[in-house]
Amino acid sequence: MATEFEKKYRLTEKLYEDLAARLADIGAHYEGEEEEENTIFELTALIGKPAVLRIRSVGDKTLLTFKRRLASDTGVKHQIEFETEVSDRAAVSGIIGELGLAPNVIYEKRRRTWRLADVEVVLDTLPFGLFMEIEGPIESIAEAERKLSIENLPVEARTYPNLTAELGKRVGDVIEARFEK
Repeated sequence: MATEFEKKYRLTEKLYEDLAARLADIGAHYEGEEEEENTIFELTALIGKPAVLRIRSVGDKTLLTFKRRLASDTGVKHQIEFETEVSDRAAVSGIIGELGLAPNVIYEKRRRTWRLADVEVVLDTLPFGLFMEIEGPIESIAEAERKLSIENLPVEARTYPNLTAELGKRVGDVIEARFEK
């Protein structure tokens, strides 16, 4: 079982730009920028526990991910996560559909990624706002917060699928958050 630990923060435009500059100043390694499309399938009715299946497309790459949130008393999310790259998005979508699942949420995201010691720091742009996530060991997340001088920055507890469900647009049976083209 793989467990993911991450912390998310909602950002203003100024804080987003300040953090991008601060990451460079403290020696974080910039790994690049990607555009994603994420399709979420709710699994609670199927497995009896809150969980999702996600298909993420990044360029020519497609990732299939299972996530189930674990209880946590802190601002750090604890999740079971299994992820694998798949070669054919259409085939995976077809298999999931044949299992009786339909997408609930679709959202797009632009992600800039840095590596800082043993954490990944990402600055995300979604159609409804700017965010930062820090993922890695719990102690290392706290250390990254100190280095970035954000120890008191409020945590965003909602997931991107939750935020999309609240702030997105209903298109048929799916709620979407897409960038205007």
